[in-house]
Amino acid sequence: MKALVTGAAGFIGSTLTDRLLAQGADVVGIDCFTDYYPRALKERNLAPALQSDRFRFVEDDLLDADLTALLDGVTHVFHLAAQAGVRKSWGRDFSVYVSNNIAATQRLLEACAGRPLDRFVYASTSSVYGDEAAIPMQEDQRLQPLSPYGVSKLAAEHLGHLYFANHGLPFTALRYFTVYGPRQRPDMGFHRFLTAAMAGTPITRYGDGEQTRDFTYVADAVTATVSAGAHGVPGRVYNIGGGSRVTVNHVFEIIGRLVGRPVEIAEHPPQKGDMRDTYADTSRARADLGFAPSVTLEQGLAEEYAWLRTERA
Repeated sequence: MKALVTGAAGFIGSTLTDRLLAQGADVVGIDCFTDYYPRALKERNLAPALQSDRFRFVEDDLLDADLTALLDGVTHVFHLAAQAGVRKSWGRDFSVYVSNNIAATQRLLEACAGRPLDRFVYASTSSVYGDEAAIPMQEDQRLQPLSPYGVSKLAAEHLGHLYFANHGLPFTALRYFTVYGPRQRPDMGFHRFLTAAMAGTPITRYGDGEQTRDFTYVADAVTATVSAGAHGVPGRVYNIGGGSRVTVNHVFEIIGRLVGRPVEIAEHPPQKGDMRDTYADTSRARADLGFAPSVTLEQGLAEEYAWLRTERA
């Protein structure tokens, strides 16, 4: 396998890159180091891969990069590059989401059309569902995103399907449900919660805390992604969830046990674009990809906590 990983310096992208290298693949990584969070954190994510002579890194924007050269000899594309963040996607910032999530994806798909790829795996999100979908969420339900971010990711899904239907591109999409673990972005919930708890400062809670999420440990998400590269059915979409639906308040209880004291909560109103509940029906991924999450929420949070403590040592 020779894989192209876009967003290779990111949370999931760097973890996927390390896994592919460990399994013997040659990997080309690309990342443009957007300013969404500090460059130094992304460089730290990349450091292990840069030690491998089977890894080549390109710092460039997918909208400008020489994709013909980038795709030379590539058998698998794992497209994880995106502008993240539900709450940042409103207002004038939406143009960034259009560029990085929609236009960049279209340019990459166009460059891949007609190439002898084994798979093109696209990282989508549970944010495409919205609050109208029944629980547990199934891939063929009506999609009605609640945020501009969700709209941009769904648009890219639709583009991928167009290239599958019209060009035979072996495109498959994975809808990740709230991925967490070591290297998690600093704007994401568990990172913020654990950092505040470690410092003894209040944790910001939006809403009543009874909203639920299907939390997915990063190693499980990466296992599903690698499997999709081998077994994903072209044209299909797969839910990738951790297998447990818990409230945010329950997460705070676990964090309190990890740090050895109850956490202090600072209450704020619900945020625009935040879904009330998510829970993945992963039966399709189980059947096609052999996906079975193996890390419990308690185990995964303990791993992220240990990583954060090491990072701050």
